[in-house]
Amino acid sequence: MSEPAQPSTARQNLGSFAPKLVSLTDDVLFGDVWERAELAPRDRSLITIAALVAGGNSEQLPYHLNLGRQNGLTETEIVEAITHLAFYTGWPRAVSAMGVAKQTFKA
Repeated sequence: MSEPAQPSTARQNLGSFAPKLVSLTDDVLFGDVWERAELAPRDRSLITIAALVAGGNSEQLPYHLNLGRQNGLTETEIVEAITHLAFYTGWPRAVSAMGVAKQTFKA
């Protein structure tokens, strides 16, 4: 795979520290899985945001919230999804995710 003009987020954050993880992220996750036609990017974003909220993985949320908006999700839909998830993943995780969403959407 040829190098993109702008280094990926994974490459920017992990660079030579974890080159295999960067390669798997760029080539397999985003280069293959995210490009599969069986799910629309919008749906993949909604699923990914839900999984991150469910797992309490707030650190990766800003990137995926922004990607979700690029993929056609509205802020209202994302807020509604997080609200819905509060009942299935736990209130603290949803409230934490909502705080991240609020900060991300402000920026």
